[in-house]
Amino acid sequence: MSIPQTGGGPVESRDQLAAYLEAGCKPKADWRIGTEHEKFGYCTDTLRPLPYDGERSIKAMLEGLRFRYDWAPVFEGENIVGLEKGGANVSLEPGGQLELSGAPLETIHQTCDEVNTHLREVKDIADEIGAGFIGLGAAPIWTGDDMPMMPKGRYRLMTDYMGRVGTHGTQMMYRTCTVQVNLDFGSEADMVKKLRVALALQPVATALFANSPFFEGKVNGHKSWRSRIWRDLDADRTGMLPWVFEQGMGFERWVDYALDVPMYFVYRDGKYIDALGQSFRDFLDGRLPALPGEVPTLSDWADHLTTIFPEARIKKFIEMRGADGGPWRRLCALPAFWVGLMYDQSALDNAWDLVKDWDAETREAWRVEASVQGLQARVGGRTMQDLAKEVVDIARGGLKARARPGLGGMVVDERHFLHALEDTIETGQTPADELLAAYNGAWNGDLSRIYERFQLLRVPNPVQHGTGQIASLEGPGRVDGAERVWAPVVGLILTRLDEPVDQHDDADDRDEAQQQPPPAFAKIVQAAHANRDSRDKKAEHDDQ
Repeated sequence: MSIPQTGGGPVESRDQLAAYLEAGCKPKADWRIGTEHEKFGYCTDTLRPLPYDGERSIKAMLEGLRFRYDWAPVFEGENIVGLEKGGANVSLEPGGQLELSGAPLETIHQTCDEVNTHLREVKDIADEIGAGFIGLGAAPIWTGDDMPMMPKGRYRLMTDYMGRVGTHGTQMMYRTCTVQVNLDFGSEADMVKKLRVALALQPVATALFANSPFFEGKVNGHKSWRSRIWRDLDADRTGMLPWVFEQGMGFERWVDYALDVPMYFVYRDGKYIDALGQSFRDFLDGRLPALPGEVPTLSDWADHLTTIFPEARIKKFIEMRGADGGPWRRLCALPAFWVGLMYDQSALDNAWDLVKDWDAETREAWRVEASVQGLQARVGGRTMQDLAKEVVDIARGGLKARARPGLGGMVVDERHFLHALEDTIETGQTPADELLAAYNGAWNGDLSRIYERFQLLRVPNPVQHGTGQIASLEGPGRVDGAERVWAPVVGLILTRLDEPVDQHDDADDRDEAQQQPPPAFAKIVQAAHANRDSRDKKAEHDDQ
């Protein structure tokens, strides 16, 4: 959840609300990538969720990160509820899910490096206090009664309201995790096309990242239970927004929609004031029952926009909201998927051509079937597996055209971040399918085994690379010098889907010797790219 906004003058006309959104327009050179991901914390001996307070707790995690890694604290009253550093922040979801909202960065190499630095820091503190973290779309075993409530006024208000307007709201708040990406737009027309593509293709992301087949200790009948939860939460603020595809869509139309979404709160002097169900339109007229006689500030408007939860939404950027949290390699795959589709004009045009003739019923059918069946979904005679392949191919072309190199130029672009998704499409097995196979096979129905499988940054078997030294495939490796810089690419090539990968772009503060990969190592990378290119050419030939 977002940290409350402050500042901003009073809203004196409705035009300011649309202007606030329009201020997000940027020239292409200034487009950035922001990755957000959430994870469940638990006690390693009991497998119970971490409480807020105590020696082994969410508070202990935040304090540990604050003092060891120089994060600035964010308080609500006397309680630490978040951290800030360098444009990024760490915040808390209602049930203690720990969220990194990354800084706006230029390349996926950089955002992946940021993610894995964060995961290393979290692991260091968690190991010391006897905690673990797990990447899934929904808590597989815990019930509602098991969950703590974080000490944030916003969550107390939302918990009460969710019980009035839907059947799954508190499940979403306390027992789901997601990975999201935030992307920029260049103009109102660019925003409209990107938002339409984002909404139409969000079910593809849901299917590819489906990772929540268990809930309250049982198989739930969905590949993404998290996605199912969002379909019965609060109709006023969720869904696929069919009106976005109508003529006249633009910033003004989004303002109309947002003004009709019932309010949750107004934030004043460090406190959340109950405005549940009240109208922002009345607020504009100085008639808000919670604050009679007052008009909103731009910060109030920014806060209100964070209480709207469709499958994709706009603020001063577009937020992609359809994917389950999951295996650490996929934290880098999601931005690759959407950047490939959105940040190259030809790719965006191709994606729009793919979906522009779909009607609202088709888009909703894909959404429902993706949550239930994953890649096995079928709508109108087409399978999700086939659709996903076409969409990922478009994204791959977009990343190739972007041509943003990493690792000192040895990796020529960002396409390799899609490998996890390409492998999923090739096998037809999402993370949910792999979990179900393990549950019905090797685990023999013992769902507690899932904590070992998806534990944050667990250390897999080491790999010996070209220099004769051993480097772990664990994301941020613990080796020095050239081995520290280049070992992660071995992990990229050889790691399993559920094992983390470190991606280090070249950095000014590394000396030239560190930037040279071992010769044998370079051959491994070249062979991996050759393999992938060969497979792509074969697929193109088979399609002809």
